[in-house]
Amino acid sequence: MARGPSRHRPVFHLTVLASGFVAGGVLTQVARKFLPPGAVKEFLTTGLPASIGPLSIDLLILKFTVGPLALDVSLLSLLGVLIAYLIARSLF
Repeated sequence: MARGPSRHRPVFHLTVLASGFVAGGVLTQVARKFLPPGAVKEFLTTGLPASIGPLSIDLLILKFTVGPLALDVSLLSLLGVLIAYLIARSLF
């Protein structure tokens, strides 16, 4: 039985989203390195940083700290997510 695109598992969607952000991050770093200084470089590579942490967890037997976790979203990272979505949609 064929399954439609809306019936994929959440893991599939998270994988596509994560791979899109990784590809977009690579695009952002390449643009930061190779584009000449100017308005286009600033527009494409300026990110909106968000961070959480540090988060301390104490389970009596085990105690650890996670963080800080940070996410930097730029226009090129969103473009990477769009490209990953289009590729995944065409493959599946």
